[in-house]
Amino acid sequence: MSSQHAHSHDHDHGGESWDAHATVALARKGTRRSSARDTVVAALAGQECCASAQEIHSRLRSDGSTIGIASVYRTLELLHGMGLVTRIDTGDGVARFEPTHPDGAHHHHLVCTTCGAVEAFQDDALEEAIHRVADRVDFRVDAHDVALRGACRACR
Repeated sequence: MSSQHAHSHDHDHGGESWDAHATVALARKGTRRSSARDTVVAALAGQECCASAQEIHSRLRSDGSTIGIASVYRTLELLHGMGLVTRIDTGDGVARFEPTHPDGAHHHHLVCTTCGAVEAFQDDALEEAIHRVADRVDFRVDAHDVALRGACRACR
């Protein structure tokens, strides 16, 4: 189980890619464009699952970027404050981030409590169950994240 899987940042959810959406939202907010911010947006768009600021920074540095960790943190906080990324708590005290898609597309997480690996999963029946519970208890669910904790195949 790996903490992230690379895929094309052109991947979209119903039309506009997340990085294009984020770039437009940042411009509308009037933020000054910077290469550091563009680098972090591209890194987020290219990840399939959540990653910590340190993991994003390490991946960028290994790809040859000279971006500083402070720039990664500043960009993540800005994007989070604008609702463009979701902060994920996997229970280990490390904040992880992943793109918040404008169409609501999302996934949940399998977390290995031994090695710390995080893997994404989707389950339509789980989504339906969450909505049935919300309807039954007359509660409007604005967002949700499910983290299943246990042992990955390698740690079992």
